[in-house]
This record gives sequence, structure tokens and C-alpha cells, in this order.
Amino acid sequence: MTRPPPTAADVDAARTFIGQHLAPTPLVASESLSKRLGCDYRVKCESFQPVGAFKVRGALNVVGHLSDEELARGLISASTGNHGQAMAWAGTRFGASVVIYAPAEGANPAKLEAMERLGAEVRRHGRDFDEARVEVEEVARREGRRYVHSANEPELIAGAGTMAVEILEAAPDTEVILVPVGGGSGAAGTCLVAKARNPAIEVIGVQSSAAPAVWRAWTQRRLDVEAEMGTSHEGLATRVPFQMPLQILWRLLDDLVLVDDGEIEEAIRWYARDARLVAEGAAAAPLAAAARLGERLAGKRVVGVLSGGNLPLDYYAGVLAGGGDG
Repeated sequence: MTRPPPTAADVDAARTFIGQHLAPTPLVASESLSKRLGCDYRVKCESFQPVGAFKVRGALNVVGHLSDEELARGLISASTGNHGQAMAWAGTRFGASVVIYAPAEGANPAKLEAMERLGAEVRRHGRDFDEARVEVEEVARREGRRYVHSANEPELIAGAGTMAVEILEAAPDTEVILVPVGGGSGAAGTCLVAKARNPAIEVIGVQSSAAPAVWRAWTQRRLDVEAEMGTSHEGLATRVPFQMPLQILWRLLDDLVLVDDGEIEEAIRWYARDARLVAEGAAAAPLAAAARLGERLAGKRVVGVLSGGNLPLDYYAGVLAGGGDG
């Protein structure tokens, strides 16, 4: 049976529950980035989470509300990394075994190792996230595990929305929130909170132009879209849109912009140099969008969601070395 999307009240309930397990993450004002961008730019540092990414919020809210019978059957999901780490962490916290399917090709080895360290059994399948996800749906039926979708879960979206609650508690004068879009749970949860508290707040999603599935679905107002998936940033690497986040984004999201992978890598360097923060590709996408939007954000109070800081050290070193003095 299809469940309805969550509401702002569900996010408030998730905040109460999650607050028993997770401390709020910092909202950092960056003088250097603000000067560079021409706006008052603040960073929501989800890289400070126990698994280094915002995904732990949704996983915790899902797993923490499962029945004893569901927990006993064990959990299964698909992930390129951060969702899988979050599921492993939450499963351990609530005593459930966790199986994560990851792509057999191009997966982030640091994230796979982290999932295993956190207690998950990692299985490899397919070329990308979406092929792994299709396999998981069949395996879940065969093994009887509780399948946790990485986006089509009301509790997951509500949990993700709690980062927006924290943003607006710390900075109620926020005018624009920039949030990365992979599957869309973070953007959907942010929309629920922002529009309930102050409809004038702009929520702008950001996706890679090399993986524009959600952008196409959002602009065309339909789910049956075709899109390439060529980004190297796994947090943005989805080939298909998901129904539940899109139901919210169609109704509440103000804009969805595309940035290219080169812009994202430049934003990774800006975070390191100007703010002393480590940002993976998806997490740097909002900063890349802020640079691209330029005059549209001039003088405004803007928050960029740094959604995670999990990236291989050799890749990170290469990105930092490739930027010259810019």
C-alpha cells in the first residue's frame, strides 16, 4: 500500500525523536565565502554527523519507528554510500542486521568500507545505484527483509527535514536555502519546513547537469523521464526520479538548477580554502549554484547545505591540487 508523503508536523515529530539521539549540527557563517559570493552565506555542516552526512537523520527516523518484527527480519537497501552508512549506523543502534547493495562499478571504496565498519553486509551489483536498487527490491522479497527505500519513505523525508528546522531555529532571518538533490529527500524535507514556517523563504534544489533526472521530472511535471547519469559525484548519481519526493517538490520547491561537475569541484576547493571545510561533491553543489546564481542572491541571507564530507582522500587531494590559485 502506497503511503502518503510526510507533512511539516511529521518533521516536527521527527525532530523530537531525533533529538534523543543526535545533537544539532553547526550553522557556520563564512566571511570569505560571503565576500566571494556577494551575499551573507552560511553553511549547514551535515558533515559533522556521526556518519559524516545528513542521511543519518532519515535512517534514524525510519529504523527507530519500525516494529520489533520488522527489526527482527533485518533491513535491506541500496546505496552509493551515505544512505548505506546511515542505515548501518541506525540498524546497529536498534539491533537490526543491515544488508546494503552498492554498485559493482565505480563505488566509493571509502564509503563501502565505512558501511562494513558500521556493521552492514555490503553486496555489489550492477553498473550504478539504480541497477543495485532494482536488484534489492527482488532480494528483499526473496529474503523477507524490510526494504528501506532511499527516498520513498515518509519517515526518511521527515527526518531529513529536521536539518531545516535547525537552520531556521539558528537563523530565522534566512531568505534562501540551497540544497543538493540526488533522490530528493533532503530538498523535500527542507521545503516542508521552510514553507510551513515562512512561505517567503526560497528553497532552491541543485543537481548535476551530468545526472539531471530529477531536474527533468520537476520541470516536465512527470516521472517517466529519461536522463543520462555521467556525474562522478555519487551523492547526485541517480538515473530515475522518485515519486514521494517529487510530490513535495512539485508543490513547494521554488527552483531547481543544474551545475556541471567542474563547477562542483571548484566549490570543493572553495570550501577547503575559504572555510576550512571538507565537502564531497553533492555537498559542494549548493555552493557551486550560489556562484552561478550571482546577482539573484546578491545581498541576501543564504544557507547552503553541506550535506556530507565523505570522499576518498586520493580523489580529494587530486581536486585540491587541480585548482591553481583560484
